[in-house]
Amino acid sequence: MNTFLSVNNLADLTGTSLATVQKWGKSGVYPCHTDEQGKEGFYMEELVGIDPVKMMLESRWNEELHVSPSRDYTSAELFAGAGGLALGMHMAGFRHVLLNEMDAMACQTLRRNHPEWNVLEGDIHKVDFTPLQGRVDFLSGGFPCQAFSYAGKKGGLNDTRGTLFFELARAVSEIQPKVFMGENVKGLLSHDSGKTLEIIRNSIAELGYTLVEPRVLKAIMYQVPQKRERLIFIAIRNDIARRVQFRWPDPYYRVMTLRDAFLKGELYPEDVPASEGQLYPPKKARVMAMVPEGGDWRDLPVEEQKAYMGGSFYLGGGKTGMARRLSMDEPSLTLTCAPAQKQTERCHPTETRPLTVREYARIQTFPDSWQFEGNLAAQYKQIGNAVPVNLAYAIGRSLIRLFNDIEALQPEQARFDEANQIARRMLPAQLFDCISFGSEPESL
Repeated sequence: MNTFLSVNNLADLTGTSLATVQKWGKSGVYPCHTDEQGKEGFYMEELVGIDPVKMMLESRWNEELHVSPSRDYTSAELFAGAGGLALGMHMAGFRHVLLNEMDAMACQTLRRNHPEWNVLEGDIHKVDFTPLQGRVDFLSGGFPCQAFSYAGKKGGLNDTRGTLFFELARAVSEIQPKVFMGENVKGLLSHDSGKTLEIIRNSIAELGYTLVEPRVLKAIMYQVPQKRERLIFIAIRNDIARRVQFRWPDPYYRVMTLRDAFLKGELYPEDVPASEGQLYPPKKARVMAMVPEGGDWRDLPVEEQKAYMGGSFYLGGGKTGMARRLSMDEPSLTLTCAPAQKQTERCHPTETRPLTVREYARIQTFPDSWQFEGNLAAQYKQIGNAVPVNLAYAIGRSLIRLFNDIEALQPEQARFDEANQIARRMLPAQLFDCISFGSEPESL
C-alpha cells in the first residue's frame, strides 16, 4: 500500500519551499497524485531519491523500540520544565536521580506525575553538582539560548560565562558523566554568523568531551504531529569516545497529523479527552469563523484583513501565523506558549476556538495521564516549551544503545585501569605520563 505525502509535508521534510515542491509535481520531476480529499501530494514509495523520505521508507523504528538498557543508567536533567525530555528519556530506560527546574508550577507538574523523581526546585546558579560525581552516567539539558558574550578571545568556556550554557558546562565539569546532551532551537546553528556554535564546540573540547556532529531533528520524522525542529548536541567523554560510535535514531515510517493526535488510532487508543481551554472574544471569533481549514488571514475579505491586522497589513512578509487555522490532515505548526497570540494563531481545524490543554499536550505527544499544574496560562506555557515526548523517546533509545556499547567495554576498560595503576606504582612519574595504556603505544 502506497503512503501518501502531502505537498506541504514534503516541503517540511526536505526544508524546501512549497512553491518548489509544487513545481516538482507540475514538471513531472516526481509523480503527483490526488488523495481522497482532493489534496495534491506524492506517494512516498516514488520519492526514494529524496533522502528524508528514503530514511523513513528504510527505517528500523520497530527494531529500535526493542532497545533496552543492559543495566540501570542514571541520569540528571537541567532546565527540566514540565518533563517532555525527562519522560522520553525515562521511557527509553534512564533512571533520573536529579531534575533541576526553576519554574514552581513545572516542578509541581514533575512531582505530581512522578513522585519518585528527585526534583530540585530553584536557581541552577546555586546548585552544587559535585555530590553527583561518579553517580550519574548521563546528563542533559535544554539550556535557554541567552545572548553569548564575546569579550574573551579563546572562544571557549571563558566566553560562555553569564549564559545558561555555562551552567550546563559547569554541571558537566562537576559530575563528569560519560555522555551529555544539550538541545536548543535550530537558530543556534547560525546565531551570530556561527560564532555561538563555535564557542560551544570549543567549550565542549575544553571539558574533555568529543562532540558528535550536531544535528537538527525534525519532530515530524519521529512520530510527532508537529512541525517542530530541535538542535541536538551529544558529547562523549574523551576516554570513551574513540571506542564507541553514536548512531542517530531512525525516523518513523510516516508523518503524523492532527487527525492522528485528536482521534483514536495509531498514536492514541482513544479520541482526545475534553479539557479546559482558552476562548476567543466574540469579535475575534467572528473573524476566525471566516477562515477555512488550513487557511489564514489571506483567506479573509480584504476589508476584514485590514480591520483585523491593522498596521501589519501593510508590512512585508507572509505573516502566515496571523488568523491561522490548522488542518486535520497536516501536522500542527510549532506550538508556542499560548494558543491565541495574534502573530502565531493556532485555531482548531474544524471548530472556531483555540486548542485546548489536552490537544496541546497530544501535539507534544504527552500521554493523556500526564497532568499539568497551575492556571490555564501556566499549563499552556509548560506544554509549549516542552520537548516532544516521542522525539525525546527516540533520542533516548539511541542513547541507551550507546550506553550498552559503552557497558560492553567495561571489562576491557577495567584491564586498562588496572594496568595504569600497576604502572603508576612501578614507573617514575615522568615516564608514566608519557605512556597511554588505553591506546596504541606512543613513542617516548
